[in-house]
Amino acid sequence: MDYLESLGLRAKKASEVLAKLDPATKNLALRAAAEAIKKNSKAILEANAKDVARAKERGMKESLIDRLMLTTDRINQMADGIIQVSALKDPVGEVLEIITRPNGLHIEKVAVPVGVIGIIYEARPNVTADAFALCFKSGNAVILRGGSDAIDSNRAIVNYIREGIQREKLPDDVILIVTDTSRETATKFMQMNEYVDLLFPRGGAGLIRSVVENATIPVIETGVGNCHIYVDETADLDMAVNIIDNAKTQRYGVCNAAESLVIHRGIAQKAIPAIYERLSSKDVEMRGAEDVREIVSGIKDATEEDYAREYLGPYISVKIVDNLDHAIEHINQYSTHHSEAIITEDKDNAERFLNEIDSACVYWNASTRFTDGYEFGFGSEIGISTQKLHARGPMGLQALTSYKYQITGNGQIRS
Repeated sequence: MDYLESLGLRAKKASEVLAKLDPATKNLALRAAAEAIKKNSKAILEANAKDVARAKERGMKESLIDRLMLTTDRINQMADGIIQVSALKDPVGEVLEIITRPNGLHIEKVAVPVGVIGIIYEARPNVTADAFALCFKSGNAVILRGGSDAIDSNRAIVNYIREGIQREKLPDDVILIVTDTSRETATKFMQMNEYVDLLFPRGGAGLIRSVVENATIPVIETGVGNCHIYVDETADLDMAVNIIDNAKTQRYGVCNAAESLVIHRGIAQKAIPAIYERLSSKDVEMRGAEDVREIVSGIKDATEEDYAREYLGPYISVKIVDNLDHAIEHINQYSTHHSEAIITEDKDNAERFLNEIDSACVYWNASTRFTDGYEFGFGSEIGISTQKLHARGPMGLQALTSYKYQITGNGQIRS
C-alpha cells in the first residue's frame, strides 16, 4: 500500500468513528483543537515565516502573500472560528422530511455525514483550520492537500489540531495532510475515489480546472470570482462609490472582491469620475473601452480579456451599458457565477437583476464582500460553490452532509 492509499484508509477508518460521535463530544474536541492552536501560536508563526520568506524569494505578488501570511490576530481568529463552529447546531441526524404513505410506511429523510472529504487548496493556511472545523462538526474526516507555498504553516496547524483531538482521546486521523506537494501526487489524490467521497478545490482558475479535468471523485467547484457591480441610472452615487471602494479595496486577494464595474450610460458622466477619484487615491487602476476613457483620460485601455478576468489585485474593468438588459447580458456573459451586485433606487430593476443574474449570490445595494460563511451566519465555509449541483454559494455545515431514508413499517409487502 502506497503513501496516499495509507492516508485514505486511515481517514476512512477515522470517519467511521467520527460518524458515531455525539454533538457534545465533537464540541469538546473542537474547543480542545482551538486551544492547542492558540497555545502554540508562536510555533505556527515561526513555520509561517518560513513560507512567507520563500514566497517573497519566488516573487509572489503582495495580494497573495497577504493570503499566506499569518499574524497573532489571524491565528486567534482561526481558533475563534473553530470555537464558533462548535457552537453551531449539529446537522448530523437532523430529520429533513417526514413522509407517511397510505400503506402506513413511515419514511424519514435524515442528514448523515458524507464520509471522507478531500480539499486541494493554495496558499491560504486559514483554510486548514476552517476545513477541519466544518468537516469534523459535520461528521466527516478530511484529507488536506495544500500548496507548497504554505506547507510549513499547514503542517504546524494540523499537528496542533491533532494534539487537541488526542487530548479528548479521539482518533486524530480525522484530519490528515498530504505532505508531498508534487503535481503527480496531487493528480493521484484527485483519483482516490475508493477512499475520498467528495473533493473541493480552493484556489485560482488553473487549480480548479485541473481538479475538474483530472478527478474521478465528485467535485464541488469553488472560488473563482469575477464579481460585478452594476451602477444603475437611479443609483445613489455616494452609496455606489462607498460600496465599490469596499468591494474592490478592502482585500484584493479574495474571491468575493469586485473585479468588474458596469455603469448605466445615463449616470456614467457623474459616476465614473467619482469612482475614479476614490479608487485612484488607493492606487487602483481602472480599465475601460474608448467611451469610458473619453470621460476620464486617466483610465487605461481594456482588452476583451479584462472583462472576464479575476485580477486579485488593484485593477478593475469598467463597461458602459445602455440599459438594464445590456447590463444583465454583459454580466451573465463574463461572470464566473460567484457574486454580483446592483446599486439602484429602482425596486423593479433590482428585482429583475436579482432574478435574472445567474450567480450564486446576488446583492442589491450592498458589497459583494459579504459572500462569506461568517457573514451569512454559517460559521466559516468550506468554500463558495459556483456550480448548481448539491450546494451553491457559501457552503457551511449543512452542505457537508448527505442524507438517507429511514423507513419503518409493520409488515408491509409490495403487491
